[in-house]
Amino acid sequence: MGNEAQCVVKSGGKKAAGKALLETTELIFRSESLRLKIPFSQIKSVKAVDGELRIESPDGSVIFELGSDAEKWAHKILNPKSRMEKLGLKQGAKASVIGKLDPEFEAELEKVSPDFECGAIKKDTEWILLIAETQKDLAKAINIAKVMRGAVALWVIYPKGRKDLTEMDVLNTGRKARLKDVKVMSFSSTHTALKFVIPVDKR
Repeated sequence: MGNEAQCVVKSGGKKAAGKALLETTELIFRSESLRLKIPFSQIKSVKAVDGELRIESPDGSVIFELGSDAEKWAHKILNPKSRMEKLGLKQGAKASVIGKLDPEFEAELEKVSPDFECGAIKKDTEWILLIAETQKDLAKAINIAKVMRGAVALWVIYPKGRKDLTEMDVLNTGRKARLKDVKVMSFSSTHTALKFVIPVDKR
């Protein structure tokens, strides 16, 4: 995916090897001795120099030794894709939503899909968004899969860090519905989104 990398980070006089994650709105680093979370909104400057991603934040300078990925990450931080772009929804997209939308996402969706359906699946829909806050919500994916046709995509949006509703639960439900998982993205600071499609040989 190009949005995670094993690398060395230098920060505050410390140097540590670990995993860096380039999320939708923040840059994260995790290691045994150093953990960082840098929101894009707090970044003062970004530069890629000799394979290093150099970040200036309110807490000081942070250097990520990313090699050839440094330029790509700098570009993504400086030119972040919108959430709709990451989901793949373009202007005029035909979308259906099952579940409760938060006001911010609803406003974003209305801009690209003014006539999106909420609570039911439109006959000509191209994108189905299932908001799964509970196992009962997630189980709806089984029936949704039965009405999917062709290249229609299903995004399952679920909470991060919950033991009662995990990524494996979402994957297993999608596979039980005979769908193929093809993409995962950080939907927000609190939710993750997993994309499912009908396998090509089953369309």
